[in-house]
Amino acid sequence: MTAVPIDTFRPARPHHPVGAHRAACPRRARRPPARAVFRRRRFLAALAGLGLVLTVARAAAALEGSSPVPLARPPHVRAVVVQPGDSLWSVAHRLAPHSDPRNVVDAIVEARGTAVITPGETITWLDE
Repeated sequence: MTAVPIDTFRPARPHHPVGAHRAACPRRARRPPARAVFRRRRFLAALAGLGLVLTVARAAAALEGSSPVPLARPPHVRAVVVQPGDSLWSVAHRLAPHSDPRNVVDAIVEARGTAVITPGETITWLDE
């Protein structure tokens, strides 16, 4: 017989299955969440969706009317060629048909420095 060193000899341990030391306790089956939980989840999802929609709508409304440079209407320039027989009154009426001709005649005389017009001359009017 061969000698076995003492430090390599280990007594056999009895086999214990895992969890054998615990008391047997049946696992409870997982229940689906109650209806109240589903309602809360739906409510929170709807609330988050509504918040997102309102945020996007507010941002769109803020960006819709804004522009980096305010758009100004360009002035409308009218030009009339003086015909034979025209007076300042008829020219004023053709230049600004929806205005008082007295103001237009006064503005033409003031701008030109004279009330004399000659046929073939072009008179311009800045419509504001």
